[in-house]
Amino acid sequence: MAKFDLTSKIGQYLDRHLVFPLLEFLSPKDSCRIYDQRELLKAKLEILNKTNMIDYTIDIQSTVYPDAPLGEEMKRRRQEVVTQLSVLQERVEPILQMMENDEDMKKMESMRDSKALISFLSDKINFNMEMIDDLHRLAKYRYECGNYSLTVSYLYFCLLVLPPTDKNYLSVLWGKLASEILVQSWDSALEDLNKLREYIDSNHFNGTSLQLLQQRTWLIHWSLFVFFNHMMGRDLIIDMFLYRPHYLNAIQTMCPHILRYLATAVIINRNRRSALKDLVKVIQQESYTYRDPITEFLEHLYVNFDFDGARQKLHECAAVLDNDFFLTSCLEEFIENARLMIFETFCRIHQCISIGMLAEKLNMNPDEAECWIVNLIRNARLDAKIDSKLGHVVMGAQPLSPYQQLIEKIDSLSVRSETLVGLIDRKLKARTDIRWGNSEF
Repeated sequence: MAKFDLTSKIGQYLDRHLVFPLLEFLSPKDSCRIYDQRELLKAKLEILNKTNMIDYTIDIQSTVYPDAPLGEEMKRRRQEVVTQLSVLQERVEPILQMMENDEDMKKMESMRDSKALISFLSDKINFNMEMIDDLHRLAKYRYECGNYSLTVSYLYFCLLVLPPTDKNYLSVLWGKLASEILVQSWDSALEDLNKLREYIDSNHFNGTSLQLLQQRTWLIHWSLFVFFNHMMGRDLIIDMFLYRPHYLNAIQTMCPHILRYLATAVIINRNRRSALKDLVKVIQQESYTYRDPITEFLEHLYVNFDFDGARQKLHECAAVLDNDFFLTSCLEEFIENARLMIFETFCRIHQCISIGMLAEKLNMNPDEAECWIVNLIRNARLDAKIDSKLGHVVMGAQPLSPYQQLIEKIDSLSVRSETLVGLIDRKLKARTDIRWGNSEF
């Protein structure tokens, strides 16, 4: 499964702290056969050495190099971190005290006018904007120490005060989103994600086209944490990745591997089957740059109508999802919906279907397949009957709903009306030409 693992590709677009959950996911699983356990620990250690999480670094280092002494270097680093943290906190002590006062914070949150807010802060703590720069530095330092909850509160205060034109505003948005993800506060993370997306799309920071593309590419990767954990994520990922042209363009240009997550979201979301046609078109366009069992499953099923190929890819899809940090929780739902898609597509083509053959295509035994089909017919109210003696599923004619019939009639009338209008226009034009021709003579 190593060739299907996207950890290294995705990690290029993540903050180093966001890479830790991916490495932690790989460590305890059987997927250690993909990466050597010792190599994973070394990767963690390499990242940790660039942070201020000294205690965590010492733990990993003692595991990787059990016989090596920790030495004075780590003790010195720990002392430096504690000292620097104390200095940064001292600079913003008035703000930290104010943040502990719930009444003051509620007043600040209710103020919409920036001048009134600055005046309120000046009266309270002799405020100046340099204090916000110091708070931003403290938040970043706390983040590097792994204190994500405190980072959230500090950056929240920064966002209340900073205007969108401030040089640190974009950095604060990214920092708060990362911190909300790491404390798994998904509602707040979604709110921050939307705020950051609007800020990037409005280009408040006057970025070039390349900078905008980079920002959107990073946001696409960070958003995976939110979309596959928030209850609304399955709809939102489709809306953002497939139907926002700037983000679809970023995926096609910079990171076609994201099609795996978009395809999975469409497959497990029965309410968004209408997106399949658009998705398959994109998958076909990008098939020369990126393919995996999930995108190939859709190609086999909806482009080639190759049911044996789709069945084979479904085996591989299960292994891919089981070893993917973002998708492992969707495994059972994915298999269920993929089987349903095979069944629905097969039924559109055939009227009488052998349960044994269908079981083979669904990777199930005949008895299990028959039970699954019975439940499907009952729950979906399909016009179908099962002949248990012959082992057949007999599909009835699927009548169109009144709504669908009305849509088809409207489409038909629209085409006929357009034809009639064209015919009338041609006749009028011919008459006009004749009149002008007579007047000239």
